[in-house]
Amino acid sequence: MSEATQTEKKQAQKERKAYRAKKRKLFFKTLFSRKIVLVSAIVVLLIILIAIFADFLMPYNPNQISIPERNQGMSAAHWRGTDEYGRDLFSRVIAGSRVSLIVGLLAVIIACVIGTTLGMIAGYFGGVVDDIINRTSEAVRVIPQIVFAIALCAVFGGGILNLAIVLGISNTTVYIRMMRSQVLSIKERDYIMAGKLQGNSNFRLMFHHILPNSISPIIVTMTQQVGNTI
Repeated sequence: MSEATQTEKKQAQKERKAYRAKKRKLFFKTLFSRKIVLVSAIVVLLIILIAIFADFLMPYNPNQISIPERNQGMSAAHWRGTDEYGRDLFSRVIAGSRVSLIVGLLAVIIACVIGTTLGMIAGYFGGVVDDIINRTSEAVRVIPQIVFAIALCAVFGGGILNLAIVLGISNTTVYIRMMRSQVLSIKERDYIMAGKLQGNSNFRLMFHHILPNSISPIIVTMTQQVGNTI
């Protein structure tokens, strides 16, 4: 490769990086220009920080039982009072925030990864593959979610990680259906056909062209699912 070609390649890479940086800057500027988004982001960040530093913020052991102090009201010693076992409610809320975030986020990530991948495969390849994934998804969807979750818990057992896996698997159908519909509307567009003519593999077309162009509704669904899962 000649020096001129290398120089042109480096220059093109710099221009792409500058363009991406400009797009990111514009995205965040537009996003946080709305006060409600800024306030919501601050609240979410505070909750995440509380969950991370829960061990340092809890004034008491959240599971410590103290019968003489049970059912107390709010006071300087117990900011939110105590429960029927004398456990400090403020400490339990802080400890619970960590469990809720871990389970909620992990379950949504599991559901999104599995559901998005299966939905993309079903929509892209169609035919028998689409029928198998669709019929399986519909069979899972007709089962009440709580019953399906209980059945999965019997298989996987208890624990935070297993709970997140169970909730993630039980929510995959939402992402399968959504991603499949996105792929069906995108895969016939000109730039996908051009990619096929250039010899791009199916894997590259799905994950480098189709997925980035259908990620917006997936992100919105993920944010909604975190609250529902918790």
